Amino acid sequence: MENKQIIRLYIADDIKDNKIYKYFKDKEGYQIVGNGINGLQVVNDVKIMRPDFLISEVMLSEIDGFKVFDTLKEEMGSLCPKVIFVSSLSHSGFVAKAMKEGASYFMFKPIMPENLEERIRDLLSPNLVVDQNKVLDEKIASIFISIGIPAHIKGYQFLREAVKLAVEEPTIISQITKKLYPTIAEKFETSSSKVERGMRHAIEVAWNRGKIENINNIFGFKIYGNNEKPTNSELIALIADKMIMEG
Repeated sequence: MENKQIIRLYIADDIKDNKIYKYFKDKEGYQIVGNGINGLQVVNDVKIMRPDFLISEVMLSEIDGFKVFDTLKEEMGSLCPKVIFVSSLSHSGFVAKAMKEGASYFMFKPIMPENLEERIRDLLSPNLVVDQNKVLDEKIASIFISIGIPAHIKGYQFLREAVKLAVEEPTIISQITKKLYPTIAEKFETSSSKVERGMRHAIEVAWNRGKIENINNIFGFKIYGNNEKPTNSELIALIADKMIMEG
């Protein structure tokens, strides 16, 4: 094996005016082994070319990017490349589906190719030892502090655990009373009703502190006004989606 690894990419997207394609085409250390926008073609190409990464748009002809990924996992097994979705579709459901299926990242267009390269390098680095739970805890804590949820109250712990569960299993939000509250209650040896009340109290404390603008700044657009506050499930889903989108 050569000392310098060549990272092989397949781009499943229209390459006309494609910044990603242009960036990696002549980039040292990378090789674009193929490209296509027909999902069936992409499957056949990837099975033959064996790239390290499949950089894929969700919307492809014949079959979409999700079906391509499912087919490759089924037919290639452990030889399936790492998949990074780079898409113009911004629905949070697509992000949750991609992460649940095992995609490495989901990035929204337009993106800076340098950011994509950084994600690729992170995924390949043999020396990258990251306690992902610790990183996730730190990110959640940063958001909670910013929007005014104090760390000393029980609701803080309940909400933090809820976000982590929703990142791991996005569909749990739709089962908040039947699954999410009971799961947290069991961990903290309390009742589901106390979990629900604790979360609601934490949100009320944050809103009473008047830090409403901070949550709008964090997410980049106005979500709530001064007279509005989210429900437990809304806040959990909002923060979990942000964590998922950030990989």
